[in-house]
Amino acid sequence: MIKPHIPDTLPLKSIDWERHVTLIGKANAALARYDGILLGMVNPQVLLSPLTTREAVLSSRIEGTQASLEEVLQYEADVGDPEKNLDLSDSPQVRDIHEIINYRKAMGTAVEKMAGRPFGINTIRELHRILLTGVRGRYKDPGEIRRIQNYIASPGAPIDQATFIPPSPEIIMDALSNWEDYLYETEKDPLVQLAVLKAQFELIHPFRDGNGRIGRMLVPIILYHKKILSQPMFYISAYLERNRDVYYERLLAISRDGDWNGWISFFLEALVLQSEENSKKARAILELYNGMKTRVAKITRSQYSIQTIDVLFSSPVINSSDFSIKSGIPDRTAQRIIQRLEQDGILRMIREGRGSRSPTYLFLDLLDITENDDE
Repeated sequence: MIKPHIPDTLPLKSIDWERHVTLIGKANAALARYDGILLGMVNPQVLLSPLTTREAVLSSRIEGTQASLEEVLQYEADVGDPEKNLDLSDSPQVRDIHEIINYRKAMGTAVEKMAGRPFGINTIRELHRILLTGVRGRYKDPGEIRRIQNYIASPGAPIDQATFIPPSPEIIMDALSNWEDYLYETEKDPLVQLAVLKAQFELIHPFRDGNGRIGRMLVPIILYHKKILSQPMFYISAYLERNRDVYYERLLAISRDGDWNGWISFFLEALVLQSEENSKKARAILELYNGMKTRVAKITRSQYSIQTIDVLFSSPVINSSDFSIKSGIPDRTAQRIIQRLEQDGILRMIREGRGSRSPTYLFLDLLDITENDDE
């Protein structure tokens, strides 16, 4: 049987810097180009909101959820405030959706907390508490560092068949303290440092559940913390999901073989390719937004055209009642605007209104950009 992993002390002495020089240069350049696009956006939180939700969908999918981006958005349109409408007897799909919503909420909380205090383990514990509130894993001590030995294996398999056994509980706090100290050290390259921090956190495995999702959240958070990006908006889970087997093998090779350099190469390649994909999507969304400013103003001939566009970009699946509420547009005017946008093909009705339920609409052009992957 394999023994519990003993984390390497950071900083590492085994990094082959020459091996990584080319990828370090490519990754830094690709991230700089992407950040240039973020800096050119008036309100990236609104424009990239669908990408943020998609990241939550894909990161959660790596852990086994099945809900799609459109299903999450439609659910939110149906129930209003999901936090007030969680019934634990709901279907597995609804529970999956709430895991995704929790992920997105935790990311938002991270940004709020970082504005007022240094980022570290205490903030990560708060994010973990949010992540597991009311969903699968809610009975696994949300926000608490584990005090029991756990392991990773096939469902139902005993510990002697584990593929990975995380560190023993008694050494976790020392490992996390070392991790936090390294977070604030100056490394030769911050992207290699990020690669090490992400992997080390997942190998420490400090929580009973949710370690992988927290580990993926750390990527945009640390890029923002290190001032590599001007906004904590980086979407890496598409690459990790497409390369899930390699992702886990590279992590496992650290604990099994001490192969940090294999992981660092994999992670830097992920940063390069996802920076390029994120840049392409962000540019396309910005172009769509700028085009819609003219198109919607012409169609609606309304003083509310900017409010209209902002709501559609932040909520690309929306019912007519919520559209009026979120935009602040008087109800009668809001209904007229929606009708004109539907007639022009900007919105598509995906469910008719019935009784007190308002019709639901889809902003297809935005979802097409968000979901499309050129693999």
